[in-house]
Amino acid sequence: MKTITIEGQLRSEYGKKATRQIRSEEQVPCVIYGGAETVSFSAPIKAFKNLVYTPDFQLAEIKLDGKVYRCVLKDMQFDVVTDELAHIDLLELVEDKKVLVTIPIKLVGQSVGVKAGGKLVVKLKALKVKAFPKDLVENIEVSVENLELNGNIRVEDVQAGNLEIMNSPRIPIASVVMTRQLRQEEASAEKDAKKK
Repeated sequence: MKTITIEGQLRSEYGKKATRQIRSEEQVPCVIYGGAETVSFSAPIKAFKNLVYTPDFQLAEIKLDGKVYRCVLKDMQFDVVTDELAHIDLLELVEDKKVLVTIPIKLVGQSVGVKAGGKLVVKLKALKVKAFPKDLVENIEVSVENLELNGNIRVEDVQAGNLEIMNSPRIPIASVVMTRQLRQEEASAEKDAKKK
């Protein structure tokens, strides 16, 4: 699984003034929780670019004073005026503790409905899952090969191994809808059939 390494400094001062000082140095105040202790640190804004601005699910390896924390991104806040990254919450991965994360869906295969002239419509791009850290994956593959015209693939159809899917089972992930051209062709075929 893709892992991004971020080096930071432990924070010793807290409060608005200290936080403002950190941000003025182009650093982001961060918190790691979920492990044995809650850790406050700061790291350069640039270090988070590949973790924050991506649709991919990846791990973050945070290096602080010789210690390494394996984490997942849990939450982030942006400045309402400048849109700069203002704060990050990370969740430490503990081997025997399940975590709740959002993992992107990767649709694979060529749908029979699309081959018949339909259009694939993606309705859900990621799934919320609960799993042990060792079972986490970069994406959840969902085959659309048997998806027929006017058919749906729902959350309940997903085979996710050791991942416990938290989304409602009836939510559609993808469907194949009829294109306008196909509807017109069918309508004219029906008219021709009635004429005969």
